[in-house]
Amino acid sequence: MKKRIVYDAKKCVSCYACMIACLDQNDIDVEHGEEPYRKVFNEEFQEAGQNKFVFLSTACMHCDDAPCIVACPVGCIKKDLETGMTIYDNTDCIGCKSCGMACPFGAPRYRSDGKMEKCDGCYMRIKNSMEPACVRACAFGALELMTEDEIRANDDKKAINTMLKTIL
Repeated sequence: MKKRIVYDAKKCVSCYACMIACLDQNDIDVEHGEEPYRKVFNEEFQEAGQNKFVFLSTACMHCDDAPCIVACPVGCIKKDLETGMTIYDNTDCIGCKSCGMACPFGAPRYRSDGKMEKCDGCYMRIKNSMEPACVRACAFGALELMTEDEIRANDDKKAINTMLKTIL
C-alpha cells in the first residue's frame, strides 16, 4: 500500500532531529558541504501585535504526478509501486539538471560529480516495515508515515471536527 510522510506544523518544535536522522541515514558529509535531504525552516511573523513562529520541515514530496520523473531524459527517477515513494538510480544520470528545474520543491540536488540525488523516502526502510529515519526521530509526532487511507480518514475527522465547531 502506498504511503506518505505527513507533516503537522502544529506539533513541530524545530528540534532538527529529522534533519540529523536524515544526515545519519544517508551518510551525508556535512564537512564537505553536503546538506540533508530533509530541512527545517523557522519563520517569525507578527499576528495581532504578537510575535509568532512557524516551523516547516520539508523534503521531497513524492508527488503522485512527479514532474521530475517526466523531466528526466534517461529515466533515472521512477515511482516505487509498492511504497509510492519517488526513487532514483543515478547510474545513467547525465547531470542535465532537468529534474531539478521541473521540481517545484527543489528536491533534486547534484553531487560534485554532477549526478542527481534526492530524498527517496527511506523506501528500503519502509519495504522492511520500518519508518523513514526522519519519522522515527521525530519525538513530537510532527512527522508520520501514513497510508493514503489513513490520510483520508484523518481528513474526514478534521472536516467533521471543523463542522462541529462551526455548529456549536
